[in-house]
Amino acid sequence: MAKRRKFTDQFKAKVALEALRGDKTIQEIAAKHQVHPDQVSTWKRQAVEGMADVFARGGKPDGPTEAEIKELHAKIGRLAVENDFLSEGLKR
Repeated sequence: MAKRRKFTDQFKAKVALEALRGDKTIQEIAAKHQVHPDQVSTWKRQAVEGMADVFARGGKPDGPTEAEIKELHAKIGRLAVENDFLSEGLKR
């Protein structure tokens, strides 16, 4: 059984943009990028549907990025360790 491939957001956007341009057929784009034509059509449709959101938000993402979330989790961990250390010092 074949393993599922995961595509980056940048790759999906690149393929969808190529499909939106209309220079090549969906079949040609799919063959070039080695994906199924239905997948190219899905990404193209998602790009068109999501375009209004880009202009509504002013091009800014909805929430924090994954990098920001990881950084905040690390900070929470450091603060928890510091808090535990200091509370142990107060008990003595």
